Amino acid sequence: MGIVQAGARVRLCPVRRNDAADLIAANCASVELHRPWVDPFRDQHGFDRWFAQSQEGANVSLVARRQDSGQPVGVFNFSQIFMGAFQNAYLGYYACVPNAGCGLMAEALPLAATYAFRVIGLHRIEANIQPHNLRSIALVRGAGFRREGYSPRYLHIAGAWRDHERWTLLADD
Repeated sequence: MGIVQAGARVRLCPVRRNDAADLIAANCASVELHRPWVDPFRDQHGFDRWFAQSQEGANVSLVARRQDSGQPVGVFNFSQIFMGAFQNAYLGYYACVPNAGCGLMAEALPLAATYAFRVIGLHRIEANIQPHNLRSIALVRGAGFRREGYSPRYLHIAGAWRDHERWTLLADD
């Protein structure tokens, strides 16, 4: 499948096997940016595991790339997709060096949300963010997410249980 959403500076596509080399290189270059918030794959084995999960019905992974160069901007993962009466998914994401801090993720996040609502058919997206990750909180706030609550020791990341804020966006917001 090709481009699913496009903006002025970014395009959003489902992850493909041939994204491996670009994403591995981007994740390796972005270790300091990601620490301590996320720890994405940095080798082929990790990519293969992540890719396999993205092909399951309950998970969808999208890659944001620059329109001009095709360079990776970031990744969006919709996981634990529930349909039926809930129509909800958890949203995880991260930016990639050297494109972090350029406003490209701010352009890509609404595209990812539109995909989730229109293509997947979700009503609600939930992003759980560590309270000290101010850039990530600013990103979701700028995209219209609302803070719904606080979850102590919510996710186990980098060897410790981390507190998180719950931020949500509804399809009819």
